[in-house]
Amino acid sequence: MGFAAINTGNNLLYLLLGMLLSLIIVSGVLSELSLRNLTVSRKLPPRAQVGRPHLVEIEVFNHKTRAPSYAIEIEDLRAGQPADKRCFFLKISPQSAQVAAYRRTPARRGRDRHIGFRLATRFPFGLFEKSRELSAEGELIIYPAVDPVVLANDPPGPLAGGNGQIGRGGGDEVLGIRPLREGDDPRDIYWRKSTHPNQLVLRERGRETRRDVSFVLDSTFVGPAPTEEWSNRFERRIREIASRAVAHLKRGDAVTITTTAGERARSSPALGADPLLRFLALVEPRRAPSTDTERLPRAS
Repeated sequence: MGFAAINTGNNLLYLLLGMLLSLIIVSGVLSELSLRNLTVSRKLPPRAQVGRPHLVEIEVFNHKTRAPSYAIEIEDLRAGQPADKRCFFLKISPQSAQVAAYRRTPARRGRDRHIGFRLATRFPFGLFEKSRELSAEGELIIYPAVDPVVLANDPPGPLAGGNGQIGRGGGDEVLGIRPLREGDDPRDIYWRKSTHPNQLVLRERGRETRRDVSFVLDSTFVGPAPTEEWSNRFERRIREIASRAVAHLKRGDAVTITTTAGERARSSPALGADPLLRFLALVEPRRAPSTDTERLPRAS
């Protein structure tokens, strides 16, 4: 159009229009070139919790051999949630990768499904934005929030539970020493007190003591769907149980959580709080079974 405007009377107007159209064409070509041959991956943390920020790393690799990519903006897409987190990459050189991270604070527990990325650029003039979407599945389990809880002191006397009574066993506490007998484990020989090879002394260990703590979670509702009040009470109960379970595990107690729907999870200080928090993160309300029996018509 610019060349054709030379032999016309309005050549300056046609020349200006041709320059504007050429800028649009150049912008589309360069932006398309910047978005080509890019692969994106994410690195999710091993665990996340409601109310606590965590980092998600985004890595983009430019597979082009010569042309770099400029002004790339990447949105991490999640199922059922708006794309509110973005990472910006000013320049990605050919055959190289760039890494950026964004911080996110979950507001609710459960499964957080990542479904892909949205790549966008306004290069080179910032007049238009070109974008494309890439699919990339990922899943992160959001644990319920845990509040600090101060537990009451243990009552005097033996602890209640599966192994609550003090006695002989295979724990770490040493109750005393005694002469070695036939059938004893030679690894418990107390060599410092054994004065003669024929007079070996054995360390007698105590049984580990712990308290078994149980929590019951009401996860069944009555009616076609749970009400908002019931759902809020259900979430508060999950948070309360999670907080108290973590406090008991830190004290050395074994914890069991049971729902009214029949689901069950158990953990001990050796296993940590992950099994219980994961169970509470994924537990869902269930409709209570109806007590009304259907009446079948009698055959005539």
